[in-house]
Amino acid sequence: MASETLNERSRRTGRRALFLAVPIALLSIAPLVWALISSLRPGEDIFRFLYPISWETFIPSRITFDNFTTVLTGPFGMALWNSVFVTAVSVVVGLALASLAAFALACMDFPGRSFIFAFLVICFLVPFEAIAIPLSTTFRDLGLANTYTGLILPALGNGLAIFLLRQFFMGVPSSLAEAARMDGLGWFGIFWRIYLPLSKGPMIGAGLILFVFQWQSFLWPLLIAPAPDVRLAPVAIADFAQETGVNYGQMFAAAILTAAIPLLLVLFFQRHFSGSNANSGSKE
Repeated sequence: MASETLNERSRRTGRRALFLAVPIALLSIAPLVWALISSLRPGEDIFRFLYPISWETFIPSRITFDNFTTVLTGPFGMALWNSVFVTAVSVVVGLALASLAAFALACMDFPGRSFIFAFLVICFLVPFEAIAIPLSTTFRDLGLANTYTGLILPALGNGLAIFLLRQFFMGVPSSLAEAARMDGLGWFGIFWRIYLPLSKGPMIGAGLILFVFQWQSFLWPLLIAPAPDVRLAPVAIADFAQETGVNYGQMFAAAILTAAIPLLLVLFFQRHFSGSNANSGSKE
């Protein structure tokens, strides 16, 4: 009887949580849904049904893909490709550097290790906007303006990714490394054959952090790479607002395309991202 009462209470609590969560979720995604629908409307229909709100606000009476076609075949298509390339290189190289740095800080004992880790933590707590302008001046003096290298370099040293990977590596049983050392493996062999295979979930999580930081970057690409041939998607979206007016249909289409790529990646890697060090191979 008590068990049935407990089950009834749990179901009642679940229904209340659901009734509260569904409206909040709908309100959260409503702007994104409206932007998607607006990108499929002709220009004259975008604000036509905005007030008063009716079913036509979210269900278009006329659908066109002209906005997406124009956006992809215009300068924004090149900007989107630039974002994909720059972000992919940033994630691959940045993840390699972050994992090696995290392994060294977690497993190797050397003078100044604690100081270096504290310095990294302080660095990623400093807003990038605070150093973006002087850093862009330095990059211009080095001839890195309007280059892929200039866009990629600041994204490689991500302190948050190093911090997360270090915390995971510290949770791996040290007996695994000791056994590998007895078998003749060096530090890189231990990292490559033991720590790296165990860190699939944290590596994907760190990779997603690197991806999001680079993909959504606006100020740095605006400062260091304003040229059309190296312009990135977030900067190119702003180009749809001209002095003569704003092309909202194309702007919404560009925004949806820019948001779709990280959304698909997060959905694809969600189960890996939520994983932790539950399967570390050994427990102490």
